[in-house]
Amino acid sequence: MLRHATESALAGGSGLVVVDGEPGVGKTRLLEEIAAEAEARGALVVWGHCLEGDGTPSMWPWMQAVGTVLNALPAGARDKWLATELSRLADPHGDGSAAPAMPDSGAQFRQFERVVAAVGESSALRPVLLLFDDLQWADVASLRLFSHLAARLPDRVAVIGALRDHAPAPGTQLSRLLAVASRIPGHRRIHLGPLSLAEVAEVVRGETNQFPAPGVTRSIHARTAGNPFFVRELPRLLADGGVLTQDAVARTGVPSTVRDVVRDRMAGLDDGTRRLLQVAALIGRDVSLALLARATGLDLPTCLDRLEPLEALGLLGPAAGDPCAFRFTHDLVRESVAETMPLWRTPSLHLSVADALEHFDAEGESVAERLAFHLWAAGPLADSARTAHAMVRAGRDAAAKSAFQAAERHLRKAMEVARTAGLAELELAALSQLTAVLGMSSMYGNLIPELLERAERLARDLGQEVEATDFLYSRWVVHQQGIEFDRSGPLARQLLDQGKASSNPIVYAYGLEAWGLHPWNLGNVGDAFRLLSEAHRIMLRDQARREDNQVRHDLQSLMVGMLAEISALHGDVDAARALFDTLKADAGDDPYAVTIWSAIAVRTAMIVGDPEWALRAADRGIAVDPDFSFVLAAAALDLADRCLDTYGQRYPEGLLLLLRARLQQALGEPVAVVRATAERARALSAEREAHLFARRAEIFLAELEDEPPGRQNNKAPRF
Repeated sequence: MLRHATESALAGGSGLVVVDGEPGVGKTRLLEEIAAEAEARGALVVWGHCLEGDGTPSMWPWMQAVGTVLNALPAGARDKWLATELSRLADPHGDGSAAPAMPDSGAQFRQFERVVAAVGESSALRPVLLLFDDLQWADVASLRLFSHLAARLPDRVAVIGALRDHAPAPGTQLSRLLAVASRIPGHRRIHLGPLSLAEVAEVVRGETNQFPAPGVTRSIHARTAGNPFFVRELPRLLADGGVLTQDAVARTGVPSTVRDVVRDRMAGLDDGTRRLLQVAALIGRDVSLALLARATGLDLPTCLDRLEPLEALGLLGPAAGDPCAFRFTHDLVRESVAETMPLWRTPSLHLSVADALEHFDAEGESVAERLAFHLWAAGPLADSARTAHAMVRAGRDAAAKSAFQAAERHLRKAMEVARTAGLAELELAALSQLTAVLGMSSMYGNLIPELLERAERLARDLGQEVEATDFLYSRWVVHQQGIEFDRSGPLARQLLDQGKASSNPIVYAYGLEAWGLHPWNLGNVGDAFRLLSEAHRIMLRDQARREDNQVRHDLQSLMVGMLAEISALHGDVDAARALFDTLKADAGDDPYAVTIWSAIAVRTAMIVGDPEWALRAADRGIAVDPDFSFVLAAAALDLADRCLDTYGQRYPEGLLLLLRARLQQALGEPVAVVRATAERARALSAEREAHLFARRAEIFLAELEDEPPGRQNNKAPRF
């Protein structure tokens, strides 16, 4: 099957294969064999190794893969890609000028699409084989990019992923990846099982140069359960030159776990060499010699001398293509070495690794997340301020690579460390960045009020009045967006009272904006127009730049859009258009800002009754950031469903189901899933005699039948 996938790519097609099996069953070896064959036939072989642990930088397999892909392009083409968001993946040591420090909400989709395009450009020059090993350790963003590429494979590209089917069992995101892969035409799934008796005999013969007797083979097979990794351990477990008899096997014992193998090999090591090996295990599967020497306090010659017996024991060996690095022979070996460390010693070893990392690359992006992990793991031995600073920086760097789940994890840890240590300013810094990370995906509608309340209290205690009002205002936005007027109303009143009592114009403008939308909620357009207009005049004198204060900038843009809509409702459509023009000009090519403008402009244009204006605004928003448009559509449909349940007004239920089907189609859901949702829309509408919605569902179902199979999951939605 692997050869079939690579043959397809070499012949101009594409292929996707997922290989699974237990640890040690030979997945990596299989990938290495197919890689050698493909390379011999002229393919570009691209590896993405996934590593275990929170210390692994987010998007790590793709940082390796994208770098290889771009390095295979001509210099001019490579430079073109490095001027985009891909620079964060391909050149982590660069200045990062091509990508914002905190990306907008659509950055992840654009980055994914650019990876697909870059791979396609490379495959136009020669076939490409992408190999991803140990996918069970990949972070969420890496798995999502794998799924994205798998669903959009360019011609002359084959992708092969390998993962453990247990230890650990596939998590939620990995299970989703496997589900997506299974729906892709031509996908193949290979399960590597244990060796048979005959295969065990063959492996033993190859490793020992002896022909095992049937009884010996059965004994080895029973003790190892046919696991190739364990079977290959026999030569090291038997005495040099020993005869492979059943008695010898019984006397030596065949290990039933990798831990047994590793402990047996480590038994004769002195304390210094044992510590060296344990520090190496904390660093990762690939170990820089200079970093290991620094972390263990050894000079390079002494470090090399102590590595020599480890290589002889088959624990560590030279890394291919890098004379300054070593590599564990198998990740199972590294995991088992790490498990031999006493718990009381582990924090000090992590601190040693952190100190060494900081010495070599204190400001480098490539070590930010690794440094944060080791400081976090060092616990109380590491200075709390140092750890919190590192976690905040790791969060910023993860977000810059569009690894938002990793960014959130880092920032929450930073908050925890800072709060425990009483470091209010650092905790506030982490909260501010977390607010930006969480807020972009929902136009600040799905933030966590408790976090905002904590941030507001910290800012007030630190005497930061405007920052405290930022967070209070954000809390109000959460409830306003959620149509929770019983909660947003009191907060709007609080903002207005604080604004009147403050000498700061920004604080006053916040109060006017919040209180201005309160009468709008109640239907009083005139009061809302006057209050928001006054707030806008104040804000014009002190506009926040996005790079200086992302949350404040985004919320101000949102309120300009609301003023434009309310101006139209107040009867001044020309003023509304002028505000929208200003908002559009300020947005430039920033997808998040364009999305805010587009969403509110479309709604206003429909209220005004100008479908051409609505279509232009919608086209612009979808063109600049289609993925976020889909996210907003999904959120809107979810909110509509909640309103059906809350208020009981169910006449549009069939229409909502139809819109849900169109969204599923746009997001690439299987045709069967899309059709099932549309059928429900038609049946429900027909039952309730909502003939308009039933007819629209019938038209959509007919379109599904007429659409060519290859294009059914690639259409833009027509809501």
